[in-house]
Amino acid sequence: MSNLKYILPVLLFLILSSCTKDLDRSPKYGLTADVVYSTEDGYRSALAKIYGGFALTGNNGPDGDGDLGGIDEGFSSYLRNYWNLQELPTDEAVIGWNDQTIKDFHEMDWTPADNFLRAMYSRLFYQITLANAFIREASDEAIAGRGFSGAEAESIAGYRAEARFIRALTYYHALDLFGNTTFVTEEDPIGAFLPPQISRSELFDYIEQECLALEDLLPAPKGNEYGRADQAAVWMLLANMYLNAEVYTGRDRYTDAITYSNKVIGSNQYSLDANYDHLFMADNDQASGIIFPITFDGNATRTWGGTTYLVHAPIGGDMIAGDYGIDNPWGGLRTTKALVEKFPDPSGTTDARANFYTNGQNLDIEDIGNFRDGYAIVKWVNKTSDGAAGSNLTWVDVDFPVFRLAEAYLIYAEAVLRGGTGGTMDQALSYVNLLRERAFGNDSGNVSSIDLPFILDERAREFHWEGKRRTDLIRFGQFTTDSYLWPWKGNAANGRGVEAFRILFPIPAPEINTNPNLNQNTGY
Repeated sequence: MSNLKYILPVLLFLILSSCTKDLDRSPKYGLTADVVYSTEDGYRSALAKIYGGFALTGNNGPDGDGDLGGIDEGFSSYLRNYWNLQELPTDEAVIGWNDQTIKDFHEMDWTPADNFLRAMYSRLFYQITLANAFIREASDEAIAGRGFSGAEAESIAGYRAEARFIRALTYYHALDLFGNTTFVTEEDPIGAFLPPQISRSELFDYIEQECLALEDLLPAPKGNEYGRADQAAVWMLLANMYLNAEVYTGRDRYTDAITYSNKVIGSNQYSLDANYDHLFMADNDQASGIIFPITFDGNATRTWGGTTYLVHAPIGGDMIAGDYGIDNPWGGLRTTKALVEKFPDPSGTTDARANFYTNGQNLDIEDIGNFRDGYAIVKWVNKTSDGAAGSNLTWVDVDFPVFRLAEAYLIYAEAVLRGGTGGTMDQALSYVNLLRERAFGNDSGNVSSIDLPFILDERAREFHWEGKRRTDLIRFGQFTTDSYLWPWKGNAANGRGVEAFRILFPIPAPEINTNPNLNQNTGY
């Protein structure tokens, strides 16, 4: 398969295994399964459609033939919705727009009727539906029945393993965001079928078993093409699950988090890029520290979501769009002073990860709707490391790193601090200082000891605006409580604690209304 950035996905003939109608998740009928899966090339194209589900919103560029109905196509993006749910309810991001209920996320007063939550839930299960259909059509029986054998059959079996990984990653996002979710696999009936609900703990066990099975089915680290799953991607998914296992299941799995972060680090296939900024630029497909990305190309993967959103939406005020490789500023996203104050200074001259734009911006936010209130962040840039603009000034070339080496380092360090075995404090400290030496350009930022509060702040410095903050704050018990406040948390200027049940989002009301097998999350 060519690099996924350049594959235009085919239209699949699939039937949704759910009855939700308000956000219709059924792809448009076009090619039948017998046609799509008649060649190995057809299987490759179908697999590309599944990978593309993280990035694209439909089959006709940025709009006009969307996968989901009932919502503006740009708002339906998997990555855009996931990023919003992970960042907007935290200290790392606010948005100035009045689009529907978007401000409810920073205010932390969302409801089961929220259309953005419906879009995220629908996108999750659209993606799972695509994967289930592919896995079904790529079974050993189906492959043999279509006359494939030898190398072709082996290749298709490999594609099936990749589809299983994509499904596992998608279910992990569902587990983290919604907890007790709808559950459907390739073994379930096609057509009129009301899927059951699975508990968060049971879903954790299911994803874990899938990932453990995939360890031996996927290529070795960097043994697959860029943008496609390999063993390191599976190990990173497991390491993240184990780090958060106490939240998800009540069971301590920190030793396992150390084991799987060690597997990634010990593969010796990844290294820290000398330039932190390169990880978020138009040529970051050349970065050495990215383990698994969602890939984008300004000409081949056009969407109003994804990294197009992350590059355009933070540009406004006195900022010049062309300086960031784009044509138009959108003037929406900024950050709070709680993130700014985690750095030695906002200029980036001390810690290069402080990528704030301050000219004409106010540190304090009096009005979230005013773009000049709150520092802008210029982390995502549609320019290459040599200063050239991306291939398109509207739709960007920047890939989104889902997993990267720095995260393996900080998972290891945190798991050691939390009492996991199989690691040492000296090694944990060494990994932290490797990140800080890159950030500071020398050893002036090195630390001689670490604790859990330091790790939470270091994760903010390293991973801000990468879609991890909500999960981190929940794991550290600081998401809903008043033990840590930030501006406008809970819709209070100085912040306030909110209801504990908001560590989970509600199952969207239309799902509850149409499927009697589903029970709403507590508090909603």
